[in-house]
Amino acid sequence: MVTWLRSLLLSILFVGSLHVVPGRLSDDCPNCVDEHSGSLAASRWTMPLLKLGEKRYYLGIFFKANWYRASQYCRYHGMHLASIASQEENDRLEKHIKDFGLGHEHFWTSGTDQAEEGTFFWMANGRPITFENWNVGEPNNFRYENGEEEHCLELWNRDGKGLKWNDSPCSFETFFVCEVQ
Repeated sequence: MVTWLRSLLLSILFVGSLHVVPGRLSDDCPNCVDEHSGSLAASRWTMPLLKLGEKRYYLGIFFKANWYRASQYCRYHGMHLASIASQEENDRLEKHIKDFGLGHEHFWTSGTDQAEEGTFFWMANGRPITFENWNVGEPNNFRYENGEEEHCLELWNRDGKGLKWNDSPCSFETFFVCEVQ
């Protein structure tokens, strides 16, 4: 309860710090932060969304969650954990995450190989992953001393080489990226 309330309060503070413009950016994306103008339109959305190309995202940066809770949070708000289809999309997300000063953090996506080891797919849409941007040596399904293995896909800036993909234990708590479907 306290974590949820804290998240809500931080979200309100964050929205209040954005430049609000009356009206709508477009009919298909009410209350999106436009990637070019940085403006936010007032409408039915209560969460700040980033519009990057044709997709809309929410950066879950007010609390850290494991993969399951992050997915639940996105779904509760009518979204899914993000699916990344291209290098351009990956680069745009990376730019905005860095612009928030969080380029050194980890971010959950909807990628997972929980159904079949080594076969990653996007849980949000059920599609196999066709574009890949793995860190060198990943995915490696590292097995921890407690027996936990890596089955969930995160964005991670290892060695300062930008946000690349890493398989990580789904129980790890980190930030996340939601996507409006």
